[in-house]
Amino acid sequence: MSEMHETFQDLLQDLGVNQGTFQSMPVAETLLSGESSYIKDLRMNLKTALNTQTLSAKQAHLLAYALAVNAGNPVLIRAFEDSSAGQGAEPGEIAEMAGCASLLSANNVLYRFRHFVDKPDYEKKPARMRMNIMMRPVTGKMFFELASLVVSAVNGCEMCVKSHEASVLQAGATEDQVWEAIRLASVITSLAKVVSP
Repeated sequence: MSEMHETFQDLLQDLGVNQGTFQSMPVAETLLSGESSYIKDLRMNLKTALNTQTLSAKQAHLLAYALAVNAGNPVLIRAFEDSSAGQGAEPGEIAEMAGCASLLSANNVLYRFRHFVDKPDYEKKPARMRMNIMMRPVTGKMFFELASLVVSAVNGCEMCVKSHEASVLQAGATEDQVWEAIRLASVITSLAKVVSP
């Protein structure tokens, strides 16, 4: 077995993913057949992104789960659901991150459209979407806003990013926490391209 194959097996082991699963991951297969050293980078990026200085392990894994749901990646959804529980996340907290990813995906489409089109008439129209999950989040206001921010950043909604960044800082987060969460979002997004059926 080549060094890159071993590194990818280690990456799957880090994620708690069945080692034989990579046979059905076309992007991983391409990287491995080309002996791409990017496999090493990806594994190290994931390790450092999950091992943050300002977020707890539970928070980092919950954010990774929300990002996996946002990416629609079944391999990572299961991996980070399991790892979140392993870090002490309760079922309600995990479920809230799934709901957050889904709700923010809807909000990001709506508000990104408003921003792109930039017409006053659309600004006046109500969203008419229920968002009660935001009112009393079980993970707490600050963390729910942080999850909303990372999903919005991945989905490219400028209005949402600015709004949630301001809200998360107002709720008590630091800019270092925001930066580490965004860095984690960038790594999980790149991981989802490779560890994917």
